[in-house]
Amino acid sequence: MILIDGKKVAAEMKQEIAEEVKKIVENGGRAPHLAAILVGHDGGSETYVAYKIKDCEAVGFKSSLIRYEDDVTEEELLSKIDELNNDDELDGFIVQLPLPKHISEQKVIEAINPKKDVDGFHPANVGRMVIGLPSYISATPYGIVELLKRYNIETSGKNCVIVGRSNIVGRPLSVLMSQKAVNATVTVAHSRTKDLEEVCRNADILIAAIGVPEFVKGNMVKDGAVVIDVGTTRVKSDKTKSGWKLKGDVLFEDVADKCSYITPVPGGVGPMTRVSLLQNTLLSAKKEIYK
Repeated sequence: MILIDGKKVAAEMKQEIAEEVKKIVENGGRAPHLAAILVGHDGGSETYVAYKIKDCEAVGFKSSLIRYEDDVTEEELLSKIDELNNDDELDGFIVQLPLPKHISEQKVIEAINPKKDVDGFHPANVGRMVIGLPSYISATPYGIVELLKRYNIETSGKNCVIVGRSNIVGRPLSVLMSQKAVNATVTVAHSRTKDLEEVCRNADILIAAIGVPEFVKGNMVKDGAVVIDVGTTRVKSDKTKSGWKLKGDVLFEDVADKCSYITPVPGGVGPMTRVSLLQNTLLSAKKEIYK
């Protein structure tokens, strides 16, 4: 079994991005600028945004953080998005999800200018990706495909089962895995899939993105499979200083010995999601998606 080290690959990619940013600045250009809007004080969101700011510093990006309390109105948030859409000094921005219940996440996503949608959530970017046009690809699917590529894992003709059908991970990832650059045969499974265990056992590449801690057990994985764990659920733990522990969607100790490759949690897909956001911002700064 080979452990897929997302932290190591992400560090390599950040170094590549930093070198490119250095060349841009040396040639008289400005550093890419990424902004994040954070509403409220959700612990997971706070941590994730803090990491994004740190990542920007590491690669030479300019970063901005815009904070609102939980009681911000939808109208006020949409007004700020419109302002960022029209800021020529800003290459991309994200609105950290989840949002308070009184704000429509879909309305917020659709309000973002697709040219600055470095999260890759806007329907215009999703549609462009589906038909194979250049687009900003959702960070987690992009990161997973990049991990497979950099570990030289064979995907062509392989059976890929994705457990989970979210618009952020499962659906876009199913498209990427079936495109000609990857050439996998893809099944999207979910909680209502008949004979789910058997479907998973047929996978050469099994991607768990269902959001249920330790959902995938050893009896769902065939010998020699590649297992990618997207899950990051915070659960209470008396074994950590913080009182919390991150758990994936895969019961690692039950599955690892059966795999040819497997991602850990943390340190697998998570760091790749973060670096993929940087990659999209760099593409925006270079005008490589929307000319």
